[in-house]
Amino acid sequence: MLKIGDPLTLELKNRDKVEKYKCKLAERKGTHLYIDYPINIMTSKSAFFIDGTQLKCSFVMKDGTVYSFETEVIGRVKQNIPMMILSYPGDELLMRIQRRQYVRIETSVDVAVHPLEGEIKPFVTVTDDISAGGAAIIVPSDLNLYNGLMVQAWMVFPMQNGEYHYFCIQAKVVRVIPLDGRRNKVSLEFNGVDSHQRQILLRFCFDRQVAMKKKGLLE
Repeated sequence: MLKIGDPLTLELKNRDKVEKYKCKLAERKGTHLYIDYPINIMTSKSAFFIDGTQLKCSFVMKDGTVYSFETEVIGRVKQNIPMMILSYPGDELLMRIQRRQYVRIETSVDVAVHPLEGEIKPFVTVTDDISAGGAAIIVPSDLNLYNGLMVQAWMVFPMQNGEYHYFCIQAKVVRVIPLDGRRNKVSLEFNGVDSHQRQILLRFCFDRQVAMKKKGLLE
């Protein structure tokens, strides 16, 4: 399943504080994975793990499915670039993470919605919450959005490190919830998101979760 160049997310096991790192698979030899040195997602600093460090690794397939596995640092090597060597348990021991397990964060992100075939007029709104698998947006109740409607959502994701990521994501309306007679909350399911975009969405949700915890808005 894993291919050279695939982005990976690492998480230190058995820690009170969640720390996540990003890296890429540079080479694979049997049960050994060779990765570039991990970068702390929050601090953007390179990480150094001693041999024997226990980690949880996850990656996203092209269809958006997330897989994870337990791994351990087993060494380092320097070829064209310095690399860290991780153990790999094999495809048969990968754990599939269902989309419903994506962290959903209540946060406001600007979004411009365009229909695929002109069923509605384009409009601009904000999200009520967002995850790596979809988002909920707030819309006037007189907008004729209905289950199964396909749209394009133009969104911008500001990261805490100053980066901005601009996506045009195809999405499907999966639920319309009346709020107060004037507004509806509309749930969108993202379709066709590639592995790079999924990693950015996961990072964005994690960034917002950490920021809210710092402000005391989450436990």
